[in-house]
Amino acid sequence: MIADLPVLSLITFLPLAGMLATAFVPRERVRMLRGVTVAVTLLQLALAILICLNFNGSLAGVNDPKSFQFVERAPWIRLSGLGIFGNLSIDYFMGIDGLSVTMILLTAIITAVGAIASFSINRNVKGYFLMFLLLDIGMMGTFCALDFFLFYIFWELMLLPMYFLIGIWGGARREYAAIKFFLYTLLGSLFMFLVMIGLYFSNQVMLFVPGTHNVIISALTHRPELYHTFSMLRMMDPTARIAGSIFSGVGTAWRYAGFLGLFLAFAVKIPMVPFHTWLPDAHVEAPTAISVILAGVLLKMGGYGILRLSLGIFPEISIALAWYMALFGVINIVYGALCAMAQSDFKRLIAYSSISHMGFVLLGIAAMNAQGMIGAVLQMFNHGIVTAMLFLLVGVLYDRTQTRGIFEFGGLANQMPKYFALIVIAFFAAMGLPTLSIFISEAFVFLGSFQTWQTFTIIATLGIILTAAYFLTTLQRIFFGALPEKWSGLRDVSARELVSLVPLAATVFALGLYPGPMIDLTATSVNALVTFVHAYTPLQSASLLP
Repeated sequence: MIADLPVLSLITFLPLAGMLATAFVPRERVRMLRGVTVAVTLLQLALAILICLNFNGSLAGVNDPKSFQFVERAPWIRLSGLGIFGNLSIDYFMGIDGLSVTMILLTAIITAVGAIASFSINRNVKGYFLMFLLLDIGMMGTFCALDFFLFYIFWELMLLPMYFLIGIWGGARREYAAIKFFLYTLLGSLFMFLVMIGLYFSNQVMLFVPGTHNVIISALTHRPELYHTFSMLRMMDPTARIAGSIFSGVGTAWRYAGFLGLFLAFAVKIPMVPFHTWLPDAHVEAPTAISVILAGVLLKMGGYGILRLSLGIFPEISIALAWYMALFGVINIVYGALCAMAQSDFKRLIAYSSISHMGFVLLGIAAMNAQGMIGAVLQMFNHGIVTAMLFLLVGVLYDRTQTRGIFEFGGLANQMPKYFALIVIAFFAAMGLPTLSIFISEAFVFLGSFQTWQTFTIIATLGIILTAAYFLTTLQRIFFGALPEKWSGLRDVSARELVSLVPLAATVFALGLYPGPMIDLTATSVNALVTFVHAYTPLQSASLLP
């Protein structure tokens, strides 16, 4: 039985085995280096599919410790007798629910695709794949961790390899883009760290620890002791809060500060305007495979963090500040789309479109109802698939022409018909056309947000119109009209490129036509989260709504 295996540890640390294997492969054996990484990511994808097939969608998770699945828990760090600082408890605590299972599947898909796309890397290949696999560990671990300390380690672990992957293997301005990414993310992480420490000192758990030897029964006795804890589930439990601690009570100024600290860390990752400026530079300079992972997975960690931690630990503040969350979601949608319209660089256009589409995640969460939040979770998954496809397609064109200028092309529809067909699917999916996946997630977001924020929802529909405008304009400029003479020899997509693109296109259609299985994975957990958050509805009367 898969439930009896440490499957979350396996799927998280499998890339570590790949790193060890890679370390012993001579650097000149490029094909073997590539093969190791592809094999590891495909095995990881098989594990992710197995987890989804054995996942019980009727169990809620969220704040119920007994309904998390594939749980692995063991004492990691125990310190007692620390005086006024209390006893310290840090666990190796992993488990998943409906909020995380879809993100695990997304991460596995995107990393496998990214590994295949990394075949275009020809410089210092061994170092590249070592960093790639280390990044994979951090991403997967973030979605599995239920101990905040462990979560933070995985969150920070992603920072180092991404910095080097952009800074060493990126474009002409790679150092600038890498440093900008590092500083923005580190700033957000610093706020998260401070809130994590405050939560640690505000929560406690009763543990039974070995005591003295009992001569009569010839065994060690166990006595109960209170320990400070980093358990996310205990942080969500009001009964675990220490009276008079910094985050005790409901709706206090310190709890507002705690919510804002966490939210800032996740807003940088989404990225939310005005913390978005690192993203276009990072995307433009990053290699194609790293842009795929950055947009497909890393941005989704911001939305996941808001659902898991911001709403879970500070539910009453989430309700009180939902109006502002919705406002910034709409700003992201419209501002990102307007910026995309102004771009002449194909890759930068896709980067700004990601900012726009992630605004729907914020708007769906801010709806504070099941439809909106299900839409937000689906949007994270669907956008991850579609934007990965878009960045791969940009990379295909750049590898052949060494340019991303939209105005430098024309007439490619006849020259590259397979490429044209794939990009039409990706463009129309990003526009939210019916039968394609993003239509479903955006429809759920609008259904949810209209119940709560009618005006914001109406304004957000402008994002759909603007998205259609810049994608159709780009399609016309690149693929129709006269073909420039210098591109008359361009070859169509190769078999390797089709291997990475066709499964993504198939997923776009599958989830657009039949999203039921994906909704079933997450619906129960989302409903439980909405119920949990709305248990604090009485605070709404004292909220900061304008």
